[in-house]
Amino acid sequence: MRKRLVVLAILLLCMGVSLFAQESIEALGFSLDVVWLFIGAILVFIMQAGFALVETGLTRAKNATNITMKNVMDFCFGAIVYWAIGWGFMYGKDALGGLIGTDQFFNSPMALDMESGNFYKSWFFQVVFAATAATIVSGAMAERTQFKSYLIYTCFISAFIYPISGHWVWGGGWLAKLGFHDFAGSTVVHSVGGWAALMGAAVLGPRLGKYVKGADGKVSVKAFPGHNIPYAALGVLLLFFGWFGFNGASTGIATVGGGGIWSGLNIARVCVTTTLAASAGAVSSLIFSWIWFKKPDASMTLNGLLAGLVGITAPCAVVSPGASIIIGLIAGVLVVLAVEFIDKVLKIDDPVGASSVHMVCGIFGTLAVGIWGNAPDEGVLGLLHGGGFAQLGKQVIGVVSVGAWAALTSLVLFFIIKAVTGLRVSPKEEMIGLDLSEHKSEAYSGFQIFSNM
Repeated sequence: MRKRLVVLAILLLCMGVSLFAQESIEALGFSLDVVWLFIGAILVFIMQAGFALVETGLTRAKNATNITMKNVMDFCFGAIVYWAIGWGFMYGKDALGGLIGTDQFFNSPMALDMESGNFYKSWFFQVVFAATAATIVSGAMAERTQFKSYLIYTCFISAFIYPISGHWVWGGGWLAKLGFHDFAGSTVVHSVGGWAALMGAAVLGPRLGKYVKGADGKVSVKAFPGHNIPYAALGVLLLFFGWFGFNGASTGIATVGGGGIWSGLNIARVCVTTTLAASAGAVSSLIFSWIWFKKPDASMTLNGLLAGLVGITAPCAVVSPGASIIIGLIAGVLVVLAVEFIDKVLKIDDPVGASSVHMVCGIFGTLAVGIWGNAPDEGVLGLLHGGGFAQLGKQVIGVVSVGAWAALTSLVLFFIIKAVTGLRVSPKEEMIGLDLSEHKSEAYSGFQIFSNM
């Protein structure tokens, strides 16, 4: 009898240890997931510094303070309005057939799982994505936009434009139900920002002296070289660094489990495809611009690297390394062609090529899912892998609908701002430079800056 009791006690002890171990492993897994998501969010936050350096380096010295201020403040204003309004529109209760979220505004505690911390980790990761969409516009509207008007716009995109189309894809809205796939935001983030950038630059008009009509009636296009290419290169490298969080942490978890694209092991695959596409984008833009302009153009090469990153953001988890190189190579050529077309054919002055990088390559990257996607377990099978046009058709619908939303809403917004508060600085202020006219502060105090218009 005593032996039986001892055996029973040992069995019960083993069961307890086993249950404790299982609970401990689950708790550890959850902790690792939270930590990975926060590391990813911090990496994406670093991209804000990257954008600031890229835009500053590719524009003129007399506007450096203004661009820096815009990239600092669009995050600070955007974080507050995204907390108050944007999150609710994006991740609130689905309504109107998947068009919009309708609760969790001002992060209502009754609607959130506040105690477990699930809300906090999700919000922190998503707010840096909202900031990325908003800050893309800064470069396209550089050197002639009123600072107050820019702040009005950036609040609106973080509170309304980005979250609503984001709900369609990531908030369980109608595009998600359709089967549209955008893993980390080629369309949700980049093309939304890119479309808004294009509309803003078009409504704003070109910088003074950019397009000059000659006596023969022909319009010549004047280049305004950036004042600090090392800044731009450092900014691009910071963006490249941050993109490992942008794409890698979009897995949502760090631990092995869940299967398919949600497996923690897939972080490695996502980072590999991201690296290869970015590298291929830089290589193809270097070679193509070298042939086109008879020189290895630095700014085009840097934008080519970004083009590869934007292009791989949607398909990074569902394509092979080989396909990611092809996607990057195509994106690198596309961005050169897009910059030339927007600048010289459409006559829209985008100083840093933001609309070419983010809109054009965001569209291409989203469509790439329907061409090279190969993740049948996740319902993603592209044209080249026997899926026919089914997935490609879904991607086209997503690109068109989100693009139309972003373009129309931002266009209306810019016209309203232009009519109510004014959008552009005066010609005199533009000639002086926005650092002095808008902020009474020089980025390079003590140095004499010569203006070439």
